[in-house]
Amino acid sequence: MSNGRTLVICKPDAVERGLVGEIISRIERRGLRLAAAEFKKIDQSLAQKHYAEHKDRPFFGELVDFITRSASMIMIVEGPLDTWKIIRSTMGSTNPVEAAPGTIRGDLALGIEENLIHGSDSAEAAEREIEIFFPNFK
Repeated sequence: MSNGRTLVICKPDAVERGLVGEIISRIERRGLRLAAAEFKKIDQSLAQKHYAEHKDRPFFGELVDFITRSASMIMIVEGPLDTWKIIRSTMGSTNPVEAAPGTIRGDLALGIEENLIHGSDSAEAAEREIEIFFPNFK
């Protein structure tokens, strides 16, 4: 897998607040492009697989409950090497209070529990997450 691909999820709060278009626009303005996208409600088993690395943490149930509460926009984003790093800087810090102005979370998110967007945190995570959500993508 190329380091030029990563997974991005506009979480349920982004969809509910009508911010998917704004988020995609910001990604595209960075010079990245969507290679695949699917609007769907993530089910329990898919959410548990996605968040498997957190299964022993006390907040695991809350993560799963949140991501499965309503529809998300799940995307493969392509660009230059280390696209995942570009997405992470575009997203801003996990806690919106600490996220820089100009980032998605810094400008639009309301709290750490509902921070609008997920982006893979490494090339390896991107490969694993793309396989989870887009198993037939080549």
